[in-house]
Amino acid sequence: MKNRSALGWGELIVGIALIILGAVTFVRPSGALTGIVFVYGILAIVTGISDIVLYVQMEKRTGFGPSLSLVTGILSILAGVFLLLNIDAGKWVLVVLFPLWFITHCIARLTHLPEIRLTSGTGYYYFTLIVNIIGLVLGFVMVFNPMLSFFSVSYVIGFYLILMGIDYLVQAVSDVGARR
Repeated sequence: MKNRSALGWGELIVGIALIILGAVTFVRPSGALTGIVFVYGILAIVTGISDIVLYVQMEKRTGFGPSLSLVTGILSILAGVFLLLNIDAGKWVLVVLFPLWFITHCIARLTHLPEIRLTSGTGYYYFTLIVNIIGLVLGFVMVFNPMLSFFSVSYVIGFYLILMGIDYLVQAVSDVGARR
């Protein structure tokens, strides 16, 4: 029988990377926002190409392709090109969509609390609860005050990345990060 380390190495590496990325975001907030928009633009183009390839392959094999795949592929490519050619407009779009993602992500994490309590105990449970309640509050503040969101989104992203990094570090040393 192999003796395995209780340390979750994947979670440890992701946690350290998130903390470093969060610190860099604090140092260069405008660069971080530009980088995020750029990455989203590239991902949108890649996703669009993938959808169109799916359409073509299905058309070739079955004689008809899923039209929705073709339409979403074209729209994704257009959105990606738009983001890459208009970084400033992409920042505004990010400012509008980021709070919605923030809220949904925090709600999803809150739904996992019973499993977290069972597997990791009450300390990690309360940490996750507090981090995600703070995330919900920040998300709603950004939804109801878009100008505040525009000027603070990089700092909120940096703060949240650091919290998520800490969350992953805690997972790495807890039973959640242990490989069985």
